[in-house]
Amino acid sequence: MLKLIECPRDAMQGWHRIISTEEKVQYLNALLQVGFDTIDFGSFVSPKAIPQMADTAKVLPQLKLEGSKSKLLAIVANVRGAEEAVVFDEINYLGFPFSVSETFQLRNTNKTIAESLEQVQTMQELCIKNHKELVVYISMGFGNPYGDAYSPEIVLRWVEEMAKLEINIISLADTVGVADPVTISNLFQHLIPAYPNVEFGAHFHAAPHQWEEKVLAAWEHGCRRFDSAIKGIGGCPMAKDELVGNLATENLIAFCDKHQESLPLDRNALIKAQALADLVFTN
Repeated sequence: MLKLIECPRDAMQGWHRIISTEEKVQYLNALLQVGFDTIDFGSFVSPKAIPQMADTAKVLPQLKLEGSKSKLLAIVANVRGAEEAVVFDEINYLGFPFSVSETFQLRNTNKTIAESLEQVQTMQELCIKNHKELVVYISMGFGNPYGDAYSPEIVLRWVEEMAKLEINIISLADTVGVADPVTISNLFQHLIPAYPNVEFGAHFHAAPHQWEEKVLAAWEHGCRRFDSAIKGIGGCPMAKDELVGNLATENLIAFCDKHQESLPLDRNALIKAQALADLVFTN
């Protein structure tokens, strides 16, 4: 069965007005009723870097998790963030962005790739000790606009390093929307058979006319874990094209319906969450 990972954190983190804690709680509680597999709800990162997420620890106790099938994922950028996140019983997953671009990794986490690999090892130990699971996002997974060397082989090499650390969920991230169907197909058709114990996902950013070809290429080669955000809000602030945003949850659901992929969603709860998104994501 296909897993939908709803990403309100990704939608909110770059929003131009500060969304209040109360608004976040109300929106997240609406999303918890829909039936998404996982909700990427917040992050434990520097409030100077991402001021929108400074209240994640205040949001958590107000979430109505009882009766929800959804699990919670929090993004962390370093070991300190992971140490903050693992103390919360409500959190199931910690997500860490590991870039195959040295330039982007330094920009994003202020660490080199080699230093980040050490961080992953420490975070994995923290997660195991605290009964969490680490999700590693391979950012710049489909291409690199920063001039650093890129090839599918580089991605495969870093996935191998993650597999050695027994990371069981690895999501390839199309950080600035440069993925094309050939590269997507090439990666998933090699990775999924090679690592049967790893769950591979896709975190696509796309312009409105490109999303379906990206999803289809991943889906045809066995990917069954997709990140998305209602109305396609958010995406990487470094993307030059303002039309490039998150994969819209509505589009992904339509894709699943078209290809007869069963989704255990409460469609009425989804409509309510979409209506609330219109109120939350305003000027």
